[in-house]
Amino acid sequence: MTSSIPRWSRYVAIGDSFTEGLWDDPDGREAPQRGWADLLAAHLSARRTAAGEEPLQYANLAIRGRLLKPILVEQVPAALALKPDLVSLVGGGNDILRPTADVDRMARNLEAAVVRLRTAGVDVLLGTGVDAADSPLVKATRSRVAIFDALIWSMARRHGAYIVDLWGMRSLRDWRMWAEDRIHLTTDGHARVAQAALVGLGLEPDDAGWDDPLTPLPPTPRMQKAREDAAWVREHVYPWATRRLRGKSSGDERTPKRPELSPLD
Repeated sequence: MTSSIPRWSRYVAIGDSFTEGLWDDPDGREAPQRGWADLLAAHLSARRTAAGEEPLQYANLAIRGRLLKPILVEQVPAALALKPDLVSLVGGGNDILRPTADVDRMARNLEAAVVRLRTAGVDVLLGTGVDAADSPLVKATRSRVAIFDALIWSMARRHGAYIVDLWGMRSLRDWRMWAEDRIHLTTDGHARVAQAALVGLGLEPDDAGWDDPLTPLPPTPRMQKAREDAAWVREHVYPWATRRLRGKSSGDERTPKRPELSPLD
């Protein structure tokens, strides 16, 4: 039976753009992004204060564009230095977009980090990849994501980690949950993932219909869909590929938006 009162008091989120919160931008694209981890922290903190506990202390070290290795090498030690009792560790999506990604090696490295965190007494929240079956290009990664997800479920069982099951979310199969780049979530998408994270942590969601599918839209005419796909390739895929060829990342020169533990406003 799930409980509504979280036991954690010090939460650190680490990862890439997904955990940084792109594109949940209530204050604008140039302002610090919000995202599911910030929302999860807010839910946990609200439940703590309602139960008479101190507000949650929260830090977010995630930086857009990060591959799994820098997340594990740089962010995990930084998170441990903050002495949290809960860490969310979601990464690998940027690696899997590359055809040469070695998901077995990625999983071994991820599991070593999970062991390190668990040995330090930290509870860990992992995340699966999203099912990209409906994406015209990203669906090419579907088999790699599925294997990586299976490995994540296995390591979670071995080490007592929690999981936010993104692959299993029905609502994320709707393009209205996704921003124009088709890689990052909208505000509504992030809000639903925050609810999924509560469920993954064994807590009751705030909204019982958090994963209910949206009312279906009529089919998009074939020519309109072709124009939209062409615009997506031109405006989002081409710039991403160009940065990759130049060895650049969208997160170069960026620093974490919330590097120290502090209570949420």
